[in-house]
Amino acid sequence: MISYLEFEKPVAQLDARIAELREATANDEVDISAELKRLEQKSADLLSSTYASLTPWQKTQVARHPSRPHFRDFVEHAFEDFMPLGGDRNYGDDQAILGGFARLNGRKVMLIGHEKGNDTESRIRHNFGMGKPEGYRKAIRLMELAGRFGIPVVTLVDTSGAFPGIEAEERGQAEAIARATEACLALPVPMVATIVGEGGSGGAVALASAERVLMFEHAIYSVISPEGCASILWRTAEKASDAAEAMKVTAQHLKKLGVIDRIVKEPVGGAHRDPAAAMQSLAEALEEELAALEGKDPAELRRTREERFLTIGTV
Repeated sequence: MISYLEFEKPVAQLDARIAELREATANDEVDISAELKRLEQKSADLLSSTYASLTPWQKTQVARHPSRPHFRDFVEHAFEDFMPLGGDRNYGDDQAILGGFARLNGRKVMLIGHEKGNDTESRIRHNFGMGKPEGYRKAIRLMELAGRFGIPVVTLVDTSGAFPGIEAEERGQAEAIARATEACLALPVPMVATIVGEGGSGGAVALASAERVLMFEHAIYSVISPEGCASILWRTAEKASDAAEAMKVTAQHLKKLGVIDRIVKEPVGGAHRDPAAAMQSLAEALEEELAALEGKDPAELRRTREERFLTIGTV
């Protein structure tokens, strides 16, 4: 069952009417197929027009949709032969950041990403995708392993930010994020990152400092959440929509600003309405990007990463 967002209420009302008509005529000999077809087309057109003109705040809501595909969904449907690797060999195994060897259309890759979970139990287990120091140190270990064996790295970023708890700070959260960013920049193999949902703050950058950065059509990427920005600037989270507009968090804004390289198309209505199509679209985009980077000199790859990130924000 589809979970409708606030701005989708007109679509929800139409869909509810369609469902009522189908139920009422299930055992009725009256043919209302033409009326149903008209309403279904009206619903599809309304959904399409709505998603063609989403505001940055509405895109934020779509990026956070609970049914949006997460890391484990991509592993199951877009990659093959995933072999998970756990632990940072120092403290523990953070379930907010997962990774391991995988294949993408037969190509060997090191796959790393945030996992938010898809129900209450799994969200708690994965800490809502908010990585701890041991998670970022695990990512560093896996990136170094990929570099040693000449395997390209693919990352799937989906986090509101790194975990801000006291215990994370005690274990060196800021240092772990900085080291993970450094590990990305130092990789001798191709790296392609994709913002698949939320890309929040340093917790996202630590897995997104690649030479090619992709972003789903309705994903967001920002230095702070809109609510956090609004709380700082206006002392109230109620102005989050204004903050989202000012921060240029959308894929369309960031492509113009040169922060990302490519926008990956989503099904009409967002990736949560047709996860299989969204994941297939991403798999094809990743395959194209990895093929284009294949065989490039390690020094050139490092230089490309450094240049793209050093120029972010320049006027």
